[in-house]
Amino acid sequence: MTARFIGATVLAALSMITLLGQDSALIARGAKVERVATGFGFLEGPVADADGNLYFSDIVNERIHRWSPETGITVFRERTGQANGLRVDLDGTLLVCEMANRQLTAIDQEGRLTILADRYEGQRFNSPNDLWVDPKGGIYFSDPRYGPTDDQEIKGNHVYYLSPDRTTLLRVTDDLVQPNGIVGTPDGSRVYIADQGAGRLWTYRPEADGSLHDKRLFVSQGADGITMDDRGNLYLTGQDITIFDPTGRQIGSIAIPEPPANLAFGGPDGTTLFITARRSLYRVEMRVTGQ
Repeated sequence: MTARFIGATVLAALSMITLLGQDSALIARGAKVERVATGFGFLEGPVADADGNLYFSDIVNERIHRWSPETGITVFRERTGQANGLRVDLDGTLLVCEMANRQLTAIDQEGRLTILADRYEGQRFNSPNDLWVDPKGGIYFSDPRYGPTDDQEIKGNHVYYLSPDRTTLLRVTDDLVQPNGIVGTPDGSRVYIADQGAGRLWTYRPEADGSLHDKRLFVSQGADGITMDDRGNLYLTGQDITIFDPTGRQIGSIAIPEPPANLAFGGPDGTTLFITARRSLYRVEMRVTGQ
């Protein structure tokens, strides 16, 4: 960890914030986009645990970092196989999409790693990217391939569902170009999948076994990362952050100094929106919380 990296944990207020439409009802009064730390390789996959502590991935440097108000940013795990998307399971286990290792893994609270899935019908995954845990504990994860395809075994880019008991793996989409960000409603009644390759965000109705039906276009915009607040608004990353209400109407945007890759709510009260953007971690205080 470099000196610049440690020093960057002291927040520096930036003026790069854009308030549009109803953003004023979402963003805390007087809030600014703040840079928490910089000097990383390429940041992705933020997720908060039950105490509001944030975990996020540095893909290039193959590390998972942890942020807390007490300790700032520390290295949680190294040699992560280019970990990207992260989620916290219902029991507090950290779930990890390992792109280079082409597998979905779990790290328990003692630091033990378990491979949950690395193949579908005997073929290795393309490069697991992002994921969401439904209320039953099942895991949806996207498996696109970016870059060379010479070692790609699975034809196409798909989304999969791993059952809560971790015994059944389903392919739940087969018609997307390059699925990426995934999120669902707290009650599990809808799942949203961003097809970044097609520039579309789709919504689905899950069945009891995790399969997806009733596909509908939510907005004509793709996304790398997605999160949802407690009002059901969706936040999509692109050149900036675009906010849509539950009907698909754009209600605002937040400008970030670097193109954002992903985002998640965290902090002690769950009202801090953390944004991973290329080489830096940002945050902005909100009036809403995450799921």
